[in-house]
Amino acid sequence: MLRLIDAGLAPVLPRMGPGFILRVLSKRTRAVLAGPVAPLTSRFTLPRLDLAHVARYRAALGFTADAVPLTYWYLPVQRAHMATLLSSAFPYRLAGIVHVENALIAHVSAPAAAPIVLATRIDVLPPSASGAVYCALETVGSAGGERIFTCTSKYLAVRGARSGQPKGQRPAAAAGAVIDSWTLGPSSGRDYARVSGDWNPIHLTRWSARLMGLPAPIIHGMHSVARTCAALDARAGRQVAALSVRFTAPVPLGEAVVLKEGDAADSYVLFCAGVPAASGTFAFGAG
Repeated sequence: MLRLIDAGLAPVLPRMGPGFILRVLSKRTRAVLAGPVAPLTSRFTLPRLDLAHVARYRAALGFTADAVPLTYWYLPVQRAHMATLLSSAFPYRLAGIVHVENALIAHVSAPAAAPIVLATRIDVLPPSASGAVYCALETVGSAGGERIFTCTSKYLAVRGARSGQPKGQRPAAAAGAVIDSWTLGPSSGRDYARVSGDWNPIHLTRWSARLMGLPAPIIHGMHSVARTCAALDARAGRQVAALSVRFTAPVPLGEAVVLKEGDAADSYVLFCAGVPAASGTFAFGAG
């Protein structure tokens, strides 16, 4: 049962514990879909920002500034997303849903102790020509009526039919300078799970990834985005206030990752084994 912290606020945001993850992994597609899916909405309350947890996140992902990193907000947002998608009104299974795009914007500094309300809307988009079904998600975090951050995401819920045509060649490595690089150790997925709460088996070990149909474990996409954000912060000496990403290829554990400048001054490309795995844009806050 959802717990209320007082009569004027939304239910407390559920934690991503083992029971919650099990519910996510065990949800199945509804047998019959009758027409378009109505938008899903939810409101949850994060009672207060856990500054000790923020510090652990900063240390784990390489942030050095004594502030809330932009990508930290994805952690409560993901909990709001999953809690909303667990609704019986969402007709698709959650195991295998693919995060394809994300964007985060910080509007003002986070309050130290005030409750933060997360308001989420999820729209199931019409099927594409191939039959693929995507979901558009937006979560706004606010405190005292003031918007703190906005997170938008896009997920692939149903894969479309293959065209039979060979895939085009992936673009070559960007000509921009190297911003940072890192190598993912075999425990990287578990390390990120400890700080994020996301214990999806595909990120943990080879055997658990194989149970979910993957040949090898892959790092969480938002781990890569957080490492990117930390590197951009460090290079500029100030915080990124807006960051977008489009995921194009998985990054297996044990691989080396190279972050490079993109074609535009405010863009980046993340490479793994010479292949673009993610790309996007960024902007810094004032000051």
